[in-house]
Amino acid sequence: MADINVTIIDREGNLHELIGPTDMSMNIMELCKAYELPVLGECGGMAMCATCQCYLESDTPLDEQSDAELDMLDQAFFVKSTSRLGCQIHLSEEIDGIVLRLAPEA
Repeated sequence: MADINVTIIDREGNLHELIGPTDMSMNIMELCKAYELPVLGECGGMAMCATCQCYLESDTPLDEQSDAELDMLDQAFFVKSTSRLGCQIHLSEEIDGIVLRLAPEA
């Protein structure tokens, strides 16, 4: 297993280059919290709150959204066609180089 590079653009437009381990079953929400970025993740990663909503800014292919993720985004604010829940994007070598922008807080 290897570490991957993740770029997060915060709500002020600042870039954060993060290193994420692929051997700890982490997701983007947990990685952001580990780096003390302003991501709440109130539900603990259960796709039940949308406080980790972000926008995919790179061409990184991701797994298809689950029904739970789609249902939560259907109720969230500031949703775009590129919206994803950070808790539903698991760190893996396939997403190395991903670029995500944090959605505004509701």
